Amino acid sequence: FVVDPRKEKIAVSEARKLNIPIIAIVDTNCDPDEIDYVIPGNDDAIRAVKLITEKIADAVLEGKQGVQMTAEA
Repeated sequence: FVVDPRKEKIAVSEARKLNIPIIAIVDTNCDPDEIDYVIPGNDDAIRAVKLITEKIADAVLEGKQGVQMTAEA
């Protein structure tokens, strides 16, 4: 998960080399072609980044709970 692909070029290039899918918040000043899963948003605003990362974290936790319930059943 990358917040600003332009600033994190090294992380993006390493993920590309290792065939790791890239999820990124992409602003208008970034190239979305390098990203596998684009989240359009303002990657410079702290509040926007906080909101998006909180929602992603909540979704991950919710998904993990669903997997645990399925495994227990």
